[in-house]
Amino acid sequence: MDAAKTGGDVLFVLIGAVMVLAMHCGFALLEVGTVRRKNQVNALVKILSDFAVSTLVYFVVGYSVAYGVDFLVDAKTLVGKGGPGFAAYGYDLVKFFFLATFAAAVPAIVSGGIAERAKFWPQLAATAALIGLFYPLVEGSLWGTRFGLQAWMTATFGQPFHDFAGSVVVHAFGGWVALGAVLNLGNRRGRYRANGSLIAIPPSNIPFLALGAWVLCVGWFGFNVMSAQTLDGVSGLVALNSLMAMVGGIITSLLISRTDPGFVHNGALAGLVAVCAGSDIMHPLGALAVGGIAGLLFVWAFNKCQINWKIDDVLGVWPLHGLCGLTGGLLAGVFGQETLGGLGGVSLAAQTVGTLGGALFGLAAGYAVYGVLKRTVGIRLDPEQEYKGADLSLHHITAYPEEDAPGM
Repeated sequence: MDAAKTGGDVLFVLIGAVMVLAMHCGFALLEVGTVRRKNQVNALVKILSDFAVSTLVYFVVGYSVAYGVDFLVDAKTLVGKGGPGFAAYGYDLVKFFFLATFAAAVPAIVSGGIAERAKFWPQLAATAALIGLFYPLVEGSLWGTRFGLQAWMTATFGQPFHDFAGSVVVHAFGGWVALGAVLNLGNRRGRYRANGSLIAIPPSNIPFLALGAWVLCVGWFGFNVMSAQTLDGVSGLVALNSLMAMVGGIITSLLISRTDPGFVHNGALAGLVAVCAGSDIMHPLGALAVGGIAGLLFVWAFNKCQINWKIDDVLGVWPLHGLCGLTGGLLAGVFGQETLGGLGGVSLAAQTVGTLGGALFGLAAGYAVYGVLKRTVGIRLDPEQEYKGADLSLHHITAYPEEDAPGM
């Protein structure tokens, strides 16, 4: 029975890892559909390359920082046959795979904010620093027992910080890192007139944008449900709450944006970002409310960023992941309470401290990492490269070479 259970857990987590891996295709397609045609190839290459660098540094350094475990032992030990420390059937290995796909979501989030004007290699260097050190510090503190933070919260507030599937650890952290990166990078050339008014840059391909959102939505049920990490911990409540939050985000963004397709598809993602933290403890109506609030917040904050605050966050990743993730972390402490139909076992005070701490640490990390790179190797394409587009400037081919080549 123990063997069957462990084997089942391995398969369960592996399926979750593959579903979250597929979400990186969604990140790529969402960016491809949003940026201009001259930057579509760059979006695809960035997401895949960031994933590879993230996985490598997370394997060598990051996972050890977060959990005190490293894989620099023989394969017999890794599959649980060479002594203590690793579970049978390679369970710890698929757990690493699963969590590595979460870690790689951070640079995928950042990629959307800095699109169309960022240098390629400095971005990969930033990814290595963030996933090798800064993200694991947050992960180990809030998802693990490292560094004593959760023990302190339990002693101080009566409950630990609760973030079941990463509203704060992944999304808020990634979104606030992205804000630090965008502030260092500056706005795209031609985004604002001399008087400060906005020059509209519409999405290049709504079908790609929509397909990216759909892929992310489907993969999100692996992101959330499989965060249980064992079969005996799985809960249908997480699946239903994820669904209801997605629906809430769609409906409110649909209404407030007057059916704008970019906002509607991102509204679904806003609801899913926000519900991650409390998806295992909320009532479905609470999850619907959380998703609805997130949908409204995303549309409002995206417009404020672009029009009023002059922050050229191309895909709106700070509103979507940073603000909606922060909101989800806080609202888990509200709608998770038994008085509002939740399962309880959560403290609003602990949620506030953990959520604000994770967001502020993300902003500081993003501003520091991209600030150092800006002052040393530079992080921005030169004006001519930006005008030509990252596809030709960096990758020497466009997304539509037959159309773009003269005489063809």
